[in-house]
Amino acid sequence: MSIALYNSLTKRKEEFVPIEGKTVRMYTCGVTVYDRCHIGHARSLYVFDVIRRYLKFRGYDVHFVRNITDVDDKIIAKANESGRTAQEVSEEQIRLYYEDMKSLGVAPGDVEPKATDDIKDMIAHIKGLIDKGAAYAADGDVYFDVRAFKDYGKLSGQSIDQMLEAVRIEKGSKKKDPLDFALWKSSKPGEPAWDSPWGPGRPGWHIECSCMSMKHLHTQTLDIHAGGRDLIFPHHENEVAQSEALTGKTFAKYWVHHGLLTINGHKMSKSLGNFITVPDAIAKYSVDEIKMFFLFSHYTSAIDFSDEKMTEARKALAKFDTLFYRASRLLENKDLEPVQAGFITKYKNEFIAAMDDDFNTPKALAALFNLINDTNTFIDNNAGDSSYLGVIYHAVDVLENFGRSIFGLFLNEKTQELTPELKALIEERTAARKAKNFKRSDELRDLLKSKGVAVEDTKAGQAWRWI
Repeated sequence: MSIALYNSLTKRKEEFVPIEGKTVRMYTCGVTVYDRCHIGHARSLYVFDVIRRYLKFRGYDVHFVRNITDVDDKIIAKANESGRTAQEVSEEQIRLYYEDMKSLGVAPGDVEPKATDDIKDMIAHIKGLIDKGAAYAADGDVYFDVRAFKDYGKLSGQSIDQMLEAVRIEKGSKKKDPLDFALWKSSKPGEPAWDSPWGPGRPGWHIECSCMSMKHLHTQTLDIHAGGRDLIFPHHENEVAQSEALTGKTFAKYWVHHGLLTINGHKMSKSLGNFITVPDAIAKYSVDEIKMFFLFSHYTSAIDFSDEKMTEARKALAKFDTLFYRASRLLENKDLEPVQAGFITKYKNEFIAAMDDDFNTPKALAALFNLINDTNTFIDNNAGDSSYLGVIYHAVDVLENFGRSIFGLFLNEKTQELTPELKALIEERTAARKAKNFKRSDELRDLLKSKGVAVEDTKAGQAWRWI
């Protein structure tokens, strides 16, 4: 069975067929490094990490590029506010960006180019557009001539007239048309600047992604271009125009966009006090809880971040933890081979079918939870079966492998084994719960927490996890 994905360009779900065999050239817009990554960035980073992981699982050779915008108006403003240079601000934030990615367990791209490293290529691209009559210079700036590209609006589905209704006429603008956008900006005194045929300046935001994607993926047509839904217009629309006007080729075959994130029903904003950085989120919730929250919703859906949703994520993870703990006690120090069972094969196939259908993580998760339920039932009812331990081993192996290799779960929590002391405390607490000695149970829960182990009570029993 092939993979189907929703293509924002054609506005429909399509069979995924890469341009060149099993090779996938995928580009996603990265961060602008003027401030710390927030929980919305975390969703974007994680969503495309899962898609990349699943494509690799399905046998594709994925070449993944994610850029870093390290020259921008916001970076310059932050530098002016803090009395530093733009380079100092961007270098600090790039370091923190990689710290955040590491803490989230999200792998970096195969290449993560910085805009400032590819200025020469951007200048060459802009010169090519001028030569083709698709761009024009104006007093040190260069603008793309939107009306010279007849397909402008094909990604966002807007007409020129619709766009004009929403555009603000800039006072003293050098543009021929209000819709024209900057490819090169002349620099003001004290701002970062590079020499160009049009004078000292810096590239516009849109041109960066066109150049870096084509250069580092070694192609003029990407298989997948990805990003947030808020980037469709104008950023991605402008990328299409400035790329195809130069090459005459389709810029990206498939456009994949994730939905946006709100906090308790509101857009994230520092003025509202609901701006949650990645370190803030990880201080309050485990990385797996954050990832589970993201997995609850299809990547194209808008999602709302709240304590209630995170509690649901914690309870969902406890189902995994409970089974893993039960199985570990049964399988400890056993040399086993996995044994196939019909219910395991059924849910494996359901998981793959869900992910093949536009990376439907809620349905894929449902298959894993059904596998957990049936494995618990098998443990309860089949102790006399000759293949008993082999089936349990296989079920847990499937859950851990799918969870780890595709969803990026269990990367941290399961790397450390319980000590005999901690095992004894957990078993004592289980006994206390059975004896309805809740005072002792609570004491043991607090003691375990002080030693870095959280225990939770679920319908299936007691679960534990590292904190």
